[in-house]
Amino acid sequence: MKDNNFAIYNSLTRRKEMFRPIHEGRVGMYVCGPTVYGDGHLGHARPAITFDVLYRYLTHLGYKVRYVRNITDVGHLEHDADEGEDKIAKKARLEQLEPMEVVQHYLNRYHDAMARLNVLPPSIEPHASGHIIEQIEYIKKILESGYAYESNGSVYFDVPRYNADHNYGKLSGRNIEELLSETRTLDGQQEKHHPTDFALWKKAAPEHIMHWPSPWSEGFPGWHLECSTMGEKYLGETFDIHGGGMDLKFPHHECEIAQSVAHNGKETVRYWMHNNMITINGQKMGKSLGNFITLDEFFTGNHPLLEQAYSPMTIRFFILQAQYRSTVDFSNEALQASEKALQRMLEGWKRLQSLKTSEDSTVADEVAALEAKCYEALDDDLNTPIVIAHLFDACRIINQVNDGKAKATEADVEALKTLFNTFLFDILGIKAETGGNDAGAMRPYEEAVELLLSIRSEAKAKKDWATSDLIRDRLAAIGFNVKDTKDGFEWSLK
Repeated sequence: MKDNNFAIYNSLTRRKEMFRPIHEGRVGMYVCGPTVYGDGHLGHARPAITFDVLYRYLTHLGYKVRYVRNITDVGHLEHDADEGEDKIAKKARLEQLEPMEVVQHYLNRYHDAMARLNVLPPSIEPHASGHIIEQIEYIKKILESGYAYESNGSVYFDVPRYNADHNYGKLSGRNIEELLSETRTLDGQQEKHHPTDFALWKKAAPEHIMHWPSPWSEGFPGWHLECSTMGEKYLGETFDIHGGGMDLKFPHHECEIAQSVAHNGKETVRYWMHNNMITINGQKMGKSLGNFITLDEFFTGNHPLLEQAYSPMTIRFFILQAQYRSTVDFSNEALQASEKALQRMLEGWKRLQSLKTSEDSTVADEVAALEAKCYEALDDDLNTPIVIAHLFDACRIINQVNDGKAKATEADVEALKTLFNTFLFDILGIKAETGGNDAGAMRPYEEAVELLLSIRSEAKAKKDWATSDLIRDRLAAIGFNVKDTKDGFEWSLK
């Protein structure tokens, strides 16, 4: 089973069969959040931004969205909940901290990065460590259904037995034989009935800091279990959308499906959505490859692979320039191109604020069509790059009117302002780097350029050509284009 071809159903403008929520007017959405034991990197930003746009769009359409994004703070390994040293416990032991001090430290950093990227907070942000009782009860019911077994104080999900009755691997397209050939030999495998079985509860070793009492042992829950438990607790036995990175499709989301069927007798999720990876020069990010770049390093430029610092909005715009299911390959050139493209977009918005209007229009039909085109792109599997392309069409119209090559009425200008406010700022979540809701606000360097060009205008009025030329040439030398107009001047970054 592939991901559902997710498309938004807008009851006001669409009549084809698309996304329909379980409850009219209400949407339940669960997204796998961060595993809190390290600094976030660019790959962590992509699911956060992708599902932030979806959250914003559903809300814009009038849905009441309950958006749940979990925090994995029990300390499991990212891709193997069964074995390996607990990362949070290891850091706590080395730095002589309480495990929850480590969790809070990284969670604060994550929230700060999300705020800078203008990612809205979810409706609910449950912690795995705060739902141990619910996870224990969830395991009991799976045991009662016959799809799990206890072994030496741990509890494992019986994948072959489940597969005999259902289809384990339906989301990812895997099968038991394929999985068996790929399964590594790990410590503790002798506890399992089959190598593909996965942990629901693990008995804690004596040195394991994070552990809780259970009917089976003093231990901790398996990685996959928390999402099944918390998703059902806050969204019910069946909810609309479950999202996350493509790397979570298997095993994490595959195991979630199996758990929910074993627990409830039916699948929980109606629509699965997976964003693709961000690579660096064609390779997946990894510390062992030396290409792991944290978000803080992107924001400061403090990494050997970075030629400069990149602002949070440049990062956001870069990610949204690709459809969420496609791979995005990082390079300095790609980010620099995104930086310039975003600057051109915001310059168009700024120019729109003082655009001169006419009694008649040569752009009315084109302007009127842009809104419908942007909605159509978002309805088509959240196609943000097409939305951005239409917004650049709007910038082209603005420039034509500004240069006297086209005419726009006051109604056209208001329609263009609404287009930017709706799609660029409200739904795509782009804002000025200075913060606040005024997306047209100038940054300090912009105010400085405006001041210099005002001084240049005064010099020109006094026929002080030496000063006028000096300011223009110096600005050109450091990367600004200056254009004299009949009403004064315009400038942009090269």
